[in-house]
Amino acid sequence: MDRFFQLHLLTPYPPSNVNRDDLGNPKTAVIGGHPRLRISSQALKRAWRTSDVFANAVGEAHIGSRTRQLPQIVLDRLLKGGVKEKDATKWAEAIGGRFGKVEKAKKKDGLAQSQLVHISQTEMEAVESLADALISENREPSDDELALLKKDHRAADIALFGRMLANTPSYNTDAACQVAHAFSVERVVSEDDWFTAVDDLRPDADDAGSAHLGSLGFGAAVYYLYVCIDRSLLLENVGGDKALAASSIRGLVESAATIAPGGKQNSFGSRVHAVYGCGELDDYQPRSLVAAFFKPITGNDRGAVANAIGALKSQKERFDSVYGREGSSSAEFNVEDSAGSGKLVDLVALATSDLA
Repeated sequence: MDRFFQLHLLTPYPPSNVNRDDLGNPKTAVIGGHPRLRISSQALKRAWRTSDVFANAVGEAHIGSRTRQLPQIVLDRLLKGGVKEKDATKWAEAIGGRFGKVEKAKKKDGLAQSQLVHISQTEMEAVESLADALISENREPSDDELALLKKDHRAADIALFGRMLANTPSYNTDAACQVAHAFSVERVVSEDDWFTAVDDLRPDADDAGSAHLGSLGFGAAVYYLYVCIDRSLLLENVGGDKALAASSIRGLVESAATIAPGGKQNSFGSRVHAVYGCGELDDYQPRSLVAAFFKPITGNDRGAVANAIGALKSQKERFDSVYGREGSSSAEFNVEDSAGSGKLVDLVALATSDLA
């Protein structure tokens, strides 16, 4: 089975602000000495793993949850079951402690993990079952019962994107998928949108001006995105379940091509699909095609999208010529072709070969 599947996508965004910095403006980066717009890998991965596209591919039972609330969930369950508050707090801290440090919640009385923990549904079910057993038998949990974490956790998003548990490193999961920050292939500087809101019930005679004035950063560009999946590690992370590994890859590829982060969607309606996608499957050392865009793409009579596709293809051909990739398999789709050559399902079929 070939180990690495690499995905290259070009996606045009209209005026949008799907991923903001601390000032509310689109995130940026300087690449090749030129300012670019950027979408962080964190924003992309969250949008994908919480999307209906991903859920439909892998099934709700194979999607985990990132939370700090596990100790409080256990505490509430124990208290509701009639356990005394002192005992319930102690037992909830012990259970939560298996997933990381537990501390007092800052905004209200209660418990919380000190940092976000990615928990699979099978692990959550084990926590709930243990809490019910403690309620029924009115006792504290044993050390053996506190071994709630599972290396074979069966969560597609944990298997793909990994997790780190400082208190229990033996249950860490190495990410089988690496996602680069998407960036604009063009030289782009974000702009400001000044907007007003009018008080509908205030008579014009009183004041014809606006009731609110604000500003919002935005930008429009074609973005390049690179994703690499270690299929061997993914298969290991899901306990050797080929069907789950295949559905995880399908969900990732489909969501990467069709799902954008949700930032300011109501203001900009930036629902986008990739216009070009290329998938590669082989055992060679993975490499991004980012070098194609260190010199910013400019538009001419062909347009920036067509020029970006041409630059990406040319960079791939040069890399393959210099380094050689005999036996490598590839597939692509191109919406810009007059007939729209290739299909997204072709990339999915390549990515899941020998698994589906």
